[in-house]
Amino acid sequence: MVAHDITQVKPAVEQVARLTAEDVTVGYGSRTVIDGLDVSVPPGVITTIIGPNGCGKSTLLRTLSRLLKPTRGTVLLDGDDIVRLKTREVAKKLGLLPQTPVAPEGLTVADLVARGRHPHQSWLRQWSSDDADVVARALALTGVSELADRPVDTLSGGQRQRVWISMTLAQGTDLLLLDEPTTYLDLAHAIDVLDLVDDLHESGCTVVMVLHDLNLAIRYSDHLVVMKEGAILAQGHPRDVVTAELLHEAFGLRALVVDDPVGDRPLVVPIGRTQVHPNYRGKNDS
Repeated sequence: MVAHDITQVKPAVEQVARLTAEDVTVGYGSRTVIDGLDVSVPPGVITTIIGPNGCGKSTLLRTLSRLLKPTRGTVLLDGDDIVRLKTREVAKKLGLLPQTPVAPEGLTVADLVARGRHPHQSWLRQWSSDDADVVARALALTGVSELADRPVDTLSGGQRQRVWISMTLAQGTDLLLLDEPTTYLDLAHAIDVLDLVDDLHESGCTVVMVLHDLNLAIRYSDHLVVMKEGAILAQGHPRDVVTAELLHEAFGLRALVVDDPVGDRPLVVPIGRTQVHPNYRGKNDS
């Protein structure tokens, strides 16, 4: 049987959450990072988690992907307790791109992307032409087919991110979790990667990202989750969520929120300590 083809995924009709965290508490050792958090990931859209450094963004993403096990609460993947699912079963449904992934030295692009097919391999099902076709489609969809024979460690940052996303797509999932996919990329390459993410969304893929750049998060997201100190301050469409007051509460940031001249989203204009704007009406502004 041919594995799930990401290029054929259709947007979900019913708004049933793909991933849900219910009363989740999680941390590292004795340090609690998230305490009693509830969140749902709507299907077929791009959800981006934003918030100040150390607020628990990546911890939440790692918990949703089963890399971290909650000390309390439950994460549901398509209605099933993700902790109770087999690793191979999770990998067939959910693809994760962690921060700054590293490939073995000398590994080619084609070999790395082919590793995305590992969840579909077994003693009874070895590598087949179907797997090769899925890998070829993943390479083509991310625009890196011509790099197939290149070692991953010889590529630019933007090319590497596309290759890692290609490997994630080769898993055959329509649910992708991306932790800072634009880390260390210049603005042009960051836009290139996020345009690719938008293409995947348009094909029906559900995407959950962590981003630091507020304006990129706003422009490329249908759903924002705003965090502070392990809790969710607000969530919803950027038009409904992003205000000067929220930015001040979440980030301690003074900013104007204006209409984006190239889209239908808000645009954040930060105001530095020595800068003054007569129209600024932010919280606690003097």
